[in-house]
Amino acid sequence: MKLIYFIAMLASMLLLSCNSEPSLQKYFVEKSEDKDFVALDVSPNIINVDKTKLTSEQKTALESFDKMNILAFKLDEKNKAQYEIESKKLTTILKGENYQELMKIGSGKDGASISFVGDEDNIDEFILFGKKEDNGFAVIRILGNDMNPNNIMNMISILQSANIDMEQLKPLEGLMKK
Repeated sequence: MKLIYFIAMLASMLLLSCNSEPSLQKYFVEKSEDKDFVALDVSPNIINVDKTKLTSEQKTALESFDKMNILAFKLDEKNKAQYEIESKKLTTILKGENYQELMKIGSGKDGASISFVGDEDNIDEFILFGKKEDNGFAVIRILGNDMNPNNIMNMISILQSANIDMEQLKPLEGLMKK
């Protein structure tokens, strides 16, 4: 009888300790195999740049970048209802207490937002979420160590002059053809 009681207590503790709050990471895992989504993990080697020509701030920004996770939903005639459901789920997740919105562009059916996880001096991830009613949406998680807004601005300047390895982005080609 004590064994059954012990197992029941252990099971209830495990169930109670599980965090049921939705997160972007959980959403990515759940949707990565869904036929309506394209999921990609992009490594830092996508950025081909001569590191000797970078400023120290740009080098620091590049070193803070670990990887990018991209999840895109391609809208078509058959999945419009699903698009609305998934778009609302993402909006709800990004309004959670772990995510701090930096900027929002557009409104309603078309728009984009930039959010982050962490604090302003030590950002764990930046999240870019954009949607366009006639194409679908994409959410990008930029993961790194000790990132800050200056690092992101420096990353943008690096990307403008970098030779991007487009092979890693091949799966997204179908989304851009509309």
